[in-house]
Amino acid sequence: MAPDAYHRRTAITRLEDLSSEDERLLLETIDEWRDACNLASDLSWQVCDSKSDVQDIAYDPIRDETELGGQHAVLACHKAASAVKSCHEKRNSGRKANKPRFTSRSVTFDTRSMTVSHDREQVSLTTLGDHSRVRADLALPDAADGYQYEFLNSDEWEYTESTLHYRDENWYLHLGFRKPKADEFESTTENGTVLGVDLGVNQIAVTSTARFFGAAELNHRRREFAKTRTGLQGAGTQSAHRTLERRRGNERRYVRHVLHTVANGIVEEALEHECDGIVFEDLEEIRTRLPDAEWHSDWAFRTLTEYVEYRAEIEEIFVETVEPRNTSKQCAECGFTTNSNRTGNTFKCQSCGNQNHADYNAAKNIAQRYLRRGQQSSRRRGVSQYALKSGSRTPS
Repeated sequence: MAPDAYHRRTAITRLEDLSSEDERLLLETIDEWRDACNLASDLSWQVCDSKSDVQDIAYDPIRDETELGGQHAVLACHKAASAVKSCHEKRNSGRKANKPRFTSRSVTFDTRSMTVSHDREQVSLTTLGDHSRVRADLALPDAADGYQYEFLNSDEWEYTESTLHYRDENWYLHLGFRKPKADEFESTTENGTVLGVDLGVNQIAVTSTARFFGAAELNHRRREFAKTRTGLQGAGTQSAHRTLERRRGNERRYVRHVLHTVANGIVEEALEHECDGIVFEDLEEIRTRLPDAEWHSDWAFRTLTEYVEYRAEIEEIFVETVEPRNTSKQCAECGFTTNSNRTGNTFKCQSCGNQNHADYNAAKNIAQRYLRRGQQSSRRRGVSQYALKSGSRTPS
């Protein structure tokens, strides 16, 4: 099956009761894994980026120069290939991208290098070589309704590639699970509804139903992280460098938590208004269009939309994008478009006098643009209106 033929989920737990010898083996495996990924990156950079091609040129050198077993050598090739491909795509589109370097204390496992014992709540991990293994208990909730059990005790979900992270002297296992998707869902209603979503500067997102997800707290926290980073970088000590790495990890986890919360809120809004689809503006060149958004980056915008797609898929809600040109300058009521319609967060149409929050106006334009372009009929989705704060509207 193709990778997109599966629903995918992650259950996070810790490893318990590791001996000092087990920890030594895992730390050495991580060191060898990072060396292998960096070696594969060096060999494939500006040469190739498909998993099979990177494996062809890097597998033997990895086996010769590291102590990894065969399956971990394959996984390292695939990890490097994904990173190199992403950088190649950025460079081909005119953006700057340096050769990937792997520094995090983590390592990937799959079904050949990891075994999960559901009944005993244990995991067995291959370390150096093909036969050295570490066995550890999984730290699972005492309550039987812990979310991890939804996957561990299910016959529908099977475990797949997972990642072991070492941070703050703890071992965190991000267990990957998957199950086949059902046949692609299609909304065949005659009067289906979409939810428009605008990604903004001072707002992370605003929906056509006037739900605002503010960025003030996120911006504040990121400024605090930035101050801390500046101080630590100025110190230049090894201790400061270690603290800096931990703080970077903390910041990334915090941002992911916020984006998860916003994504869940967007899907909840779509469910509340019985929407068949969620529509964003296309993310191409979004950093150029929103240079003043403190919270944003290519990674943050794309991660947010990926989280929405992930959650919407479960609810059988489709996610689409539209051309973003002039969505912030066009009046959602009369269609008049001019730069002077928008001043900061305020939108005031110079033709009909319609006045509203600029991002809310843009969210309505995004939804209308999807409906007007007629693509929904070619996909047999049958949507003809978009959700508003009160009711819905069919564009004239």
